[in-house]
Amino acid sequence: MTEKKSWPKLVGTSGESAKATIERENRNVKAVVLLDGSPATMDFRSNRVQVWVDGNELVVRAPTIG
Repeated sequence: MTEKKSWPKLVGTSGESAKATIERENRNVKAVVLLDGSPATMDFRSNRVQVWVDGNELVVRAPTIG
């Protein structure tokens, strides 16, 4: 079975809930919740998913592996 690499349906949901969903659906990644616009490393990592949230802690873009 191919593991998920992107979660577009999580846009608009709670960042912490999105993190839990991502880590449950692909056990090979660690999801990290970040405030949109904050500095973050730009290196590609196949075991990381950045979950970008707004000031209300809602996901603002589709989380993807990288």
